[in-house]
Amino acid sequence: MLDAIRWDTDLIRRYDLAGPRYTSYPTAVQFDGHVGTFDLFHALRDSRKALRPLSLYVHVPFCANICYYCACNKVITKDRGRAQPYLQRLEQEIQLIACHLDPAQKVEQLHFGGGTPTFLSHDELRQLMAQLRKSFNLLDDDSGDYGIEIDPREADWSTMGLLRELGFNRVSIGLQDLDPTVQRAVNRLQSLEETRAVIDAARTLQFRSINIDLIYGLPRQTPENFARTVDEVINLQPDRLSVFNYAHLPERFMPQRRINSDELPTPAQKLEMLQGTIEQLTQAGYRYIGMDHFALPDDELAIAQEESTLQRNFQGYTTHGHCDLIGLGVSAISQIGDLYCQNSSDLNQYQNTLASAQLATSRGLLCNADDRLRRAVIQQLICNFSLEFTEIEHAFNIDFQGYFGALWPQLQGMAEDGLIELDNERITVLPAGRLLVRSVCMVFDAYLEQHNRQRFSRVI
Repeated sequence: MLDAIRWDTDLIRRYDLAGPRYTSYPTAVQFDGHVGTFDLFHALRDSRKALRPLSLYVHVPFCANICYYCACNKVITKDRGRAQPYLQRLEQEIQLIACHLDPAQKVEQLHFGGGTPTFLSHDELRQLMAQLRKSFNLLDDDSGDYGIEIDPREADWSTMGLLRELGFNRVSIGLQDLDPTVQRAVNRLQSLEETRAVIDAARTLQFRSINIDLIYGLPRQTPENFARTVDEVINLQPDRLSVFNYAHLPERFMPQRRINSDELPTPAQKLEMLQGTIEQLTQAGYRYIGMDHFALPDDELAIAQEESTLQRNFQGYTTHGHCDLIGLGVSAISQIGDLYCQNSSDLNQYQNTLASAQLATSRGLLCNADDRLRRAVIQQLICNFSLEFTEIEHAFNIDFQGYFGALWPQLQGMAEDGLIELDNERITVLPAGRLLVRSVCMVFDAYLEQHNRQRFSRVI
């Protein structure tokens, strides 16, 4: 079965390297300022001509409180009035983008992220959704995957009712850890009762899917107290879980400088937490999808993986990788055909650019033939834990072993170590290698050696 994992401590210690999470290939590290608005308009035109379905990502950067571990693009403020000027510019961007697309292009997937999207008032959420519905072909039969990230401290039953009314049918709930000592160490006090209330509301209102985010490796965490958190989360029965490894990079993310590094668990303790979490979740019936993600067997992601149709993009694992992804808001990333482009990550610059009726595209990348080939290889490995050479050869008109001949010794070494099974027809990631699939993907990354690995989190 695809969810089988075998824990091999020696293998993990040898292959637990720093590397990309491959929500894209090439990764965002490769983006540069040579891509601009003209390239975006050209890609939108191609999308319109092909009538490709759409996935929309909307970034709401505001948070009322800072979480010390957070590496997201956010603006910490108690001033709720800051949302309205941002929404005005966001609506301008929506209009500028939408006029280059065809109304027949259906929005199969919608996701609000942040920040804290529920920082917005009920009226502001209504206003934003009304603009999206006016500009894009949002589905009104509840068949789309329309999700939003929720901070239970910023939501109640009325909020959940509003979100359901607006068309959302999936929620992703930030939890991270339930232990009060850990919560104080990262400045995120959130009770189990607050979290349960939001989940109860989501179930009563018939949201289709509930995801919970956890983080291991936070200050004052121990294998024992994190196991208690996982037990409590299992009792909440989310459809999906994301269990992330905390990457302590205070030189890059200023809020992390408030974390006392002496209180961080040791690497051995982190491994123990992960191993224990996998055992707990597996015993509770969850399947390991890959890259920190778990899902119940009847979840769409688990089914897609069984059927080898799972995909991955900037929104993580998805069943909508065939859609053109339109990113809206400060720092948002789009993937339209072979174009990646990102908006300015500076809030003032984003707003000022749109105030002059210009899109805020600041950098990006246009994939070449080699990028497309390697993207397909990495996608297959990271989603399905297997790669059939003939599929790649037919799609790209190459001889796989000839094209990647220089990599063969490295792949053979991984096969000898028990990470993968390798023959003349396919690569299969073995149960002992599934936790380390990023390391396998990194073999095919043509850009990796150009960059400082400290920019990336470790595999585990």
